[in-house]
Amino acid sequence: MWYQTEIRLSAKARGFHLVTDEIIRQLPELQSQSVGLMQVFIKHTSASLTINENADPTVRGDFERFFNHAVPEGEPYYQHLDEGSDDMPAHLKSSILGSSVNIPITNGRLNMGIWQGIYLCEHRNHGGARTVVVTIHGDG
Repeated sequence: MWYQTEIRLSAKARGFHLVTDEIIRQLPELQSQSVGLMQVFIKHTSASLTINENADPTVRGDFERFFNHAVPEGEPYYQHLDEGSDDMPAHLKSSILGSSVNIPITNGRLNMGIWQGIYLCEHRNHGGARTVVVTIHGDG
C-alpha cells in the first residue's frame, strides 16, 4: 500500500522545532499500517528536517547556536543577497541537514527511539508556514 499527502506545518520562529506530533495528528492513515516506512520531505530550500533529541529543549537551542556559528550570516564571499542576509546561510544549512527523513512504522506507530523526534529546522528569520510531503509505504 502506498499513501501520499501534503501537510502544511504552522509558521515557526527561526530555530529547531519538534513537529512529530503536528505531523502525526494529520496522518490517521498511519494507524492502519502494521509495518512500513514513512518518508517526510520538505518542499523548501531554506528549511530542513532532521531527527534528534525530543526531551530537553536546550538541545534545540544548541543546534541553532552551532549552525549560526558554523554558517554565519554576512560573509563577504556570498553572492546570493537578494532575499536578505539570512537567506544564503539558510540554503547552506538546509543542504547540510537535508530535506527528508525516513522513519520505520511498526504496529501503526513511528518506530523511533524514546528520545527521538522530528525537527523542522527553520533557518529564516521569517520563513512562514512550511509544506512537507509525507509518503507511506506499508502493509496494513
